[in-house]
Amino acid sequence: MRRLIECVPNFSEGRDPAKVDAIVAAMSSVPGVYVLDREMDADHNRSVITLAGDPDAVAKAALLGTGKALELIDLTKHTGAHPRVGATDVLPFIPIDGVTIEDCVALARRVGNEIWKRYRIPVYFYEAAAMRPDRVNLENVRRGQFEGLREELKKNHNRQPDVGEPKVHPTAGVTVVGARKFLIAYNVNLNTSDVSIANKIAKAIRFSSGGLRYVKAMGVELKARHLAQVSINLTDFEQTPMHRVYEMVKREAERYGVVPVGSEIVGLIPKKAIEMAADFFLQLENFSPAQVFENKLADALSGAPLEVAKDGKLAVLARPFLDAVAAPTATPGGGSVSAFAGALAAALGQMVAGLSRKKKSQAAYVDQLSVALDEIRHTADELAEAIDRDAASYDAVLAAFKLPEGDAQETRQREEAIQAAMKGAAEVPLQVAERAIALFERLGQLETIVAASMRSDLQVARLMAGAGARGALANVETNLEGLSDAAYVASLRRKVAALQERLGNAPRATCA
Repeated sequence: MRRLIECVPNFSEGRDPAKVDAIVAAMSSVPGVYVLDREMDADHNRSVITLAGDPDAVAKAALLGTGKALELIDLTKHTGAHPRVGATDVLPFIPIDGVTIEDCVALARRVGNEIWKRYRIPVYFYEAAAMRPDRVNLENVRRGQFEGLREELKKNHNRQPDVGEPKVHPTAGVTVVGARKFLIAYNVNLNTSDVSIANKIAKAIRFSSGGLRYVKAMGVELKARHLAQVSINLTDFEQTPMHRVYEMVKREAERYGVVPVGSEIVGLIPKKAIEMAADFFLQLENFSPAQVFENKLADALSGAPLEVAKDGKLAVLARPFLDAVAAPTATPGGGSVSAFAGALAAALGQMVAGLSRKKKSQAAYVDQLSVALDEIRHTADELAEAIDRDAASYDAVLAAFKLPEGDAQETRQREEAIQAAMKGAAEVPLQVAERAIALFERLGQLETIVAASMRSDLQVARLMAGAGARGALANVETNLEGLSDAAYVASLRRKVAALQERLGNAPRATCA
C-alpha cells in the first residue's frame, strides 16, 4: 500500500531568496520527496515550504532543511510581523494516504529527537504530538517569541523543552515539531492600516477567545502594502469551512467601518475546500463534487465506477451494497448497515436543505440553510466512510481469532490482538452513533425553516438517522461483551448511556 505524508516546514526567512533556495535544495535532494510549493513573505519574514512523499524520505528531508536553516538564519538579527521561536520555526507532519495520525506522531517524536541529537536545537512537540496538554496549541509554545523564551528559560522550569537543554540555541532558537490534520493558512486583508482593528477581528473569530471552532487568528500589519491583515489558520476546514470564516471576518469588519479588500492562501489548499466555498457562495442547486470535470476524469482514469445517469435506474447504484450485505459473509453486517442508514439520512437532509433554500418562501432562511447544508454534507462523508471502516474493524477481529495459540507466548499475543481488535470494533459504531445522533438533532433544528413541501422528507431523514444511531449503539454493546478491560468497558458504557439518553429525550420524527 502506498504511504504518503505531507510536511509543511516554516522557516524564519522571507526576504532573501538565495537562502530559501538553499534550504529547498537541501530538502529536494532526497529521493522520493516532492517540493509541491514554496511561499515567501517579506512582511512576515517567513517562508512556508510544502513537501510530500514517503514518510521516511520526508523525515530525512525535514532534517536536512533544519540543518541548512541552522547554517543560514540568525534569529538575533531577524525581525518580522509573524511570531517565531526558531530558524526552523514549525515542522508539522500530516497524514495523506496509508498513514495514520498516530504514525505521524511517532515520526514527529523521532525527528524531534534527531534534531536535538544532530544540531543541538531544543524541541517542543505540539498538536497531536504534544507531550503536555498546555502545548497542544502552537501559540502557547511560541508565547514570548525567541527573545522572550530565551529569557524565560533562565528562570521558569515549566517552559523547559520536551527534548534538549533548557536554553535556546544561540542563533537557531528552538523548533516546534508536531503532527496534525491538513491546515489551511488563510489571510484576509482589510482596507485599513490600523492593526488594532485586525486584532479585534481576530479575537472575535478565533476559538480560544470564544469564536469559531478550529480557527486560530491574529492581526498583522503589512507595512509594505499599508494594510492590516487578519492572519488565520484553519485546523479543520471541513468542520469550520473557509467561507464561513470569511463571512465572519466581513461581518466583524463592518463594525469598525472597514471591509476586506482581498484574501490569500499561503501554501496549498485541498480542492474540496474550494468546492465547498463555491457551493456556498454560488448557492449551487444539488451540487456534487462529481460534477467537477477533473474529479470525474480522475475517477475514470483510476478505473473507479462512474455515477449512473439519472434515468430511473437507481437500483443499479444500490444493488452492489445490497448484494454484499445479503451475501453469507460476516461483513458487511449490522454496523455497516447502521452507518449506511445514517449516510442516507444525511443525503436526504442535504436534498431537503438544498431544495428549500431555492424556494422564494424560504428566502429569509437562505444563510441558515446554506450553513446546515455544509454541516450535513460533512456528516454524510463521515458516515459513508464508516461503512467500510466498520467492516474492516470486524474483519480485524476475525483475523485475530485465527492467530495460532500454541505456546504461552502465542496464546498471549493472540489474546492481546483479539482485545485490541475488539476495541476497534466497538469504537467505530460508537463514532457512527455520535454522528448519527448529532445529525438527528441537527435535522430537527431545520423543521421550522425548510419548505413545507419538504417536511415529510425531513421526517424520513430523521427516522433514518435515529435508526442508524440505535443500530450502531446495539453493535457497541455487542462488541463490549468480549472485552476484558473493565475500566474501558465501563467508560464506553457511560458514553452509550449518554447517547441513548440524548436519543430518547429527543422528540421522535413521525411521518404524517
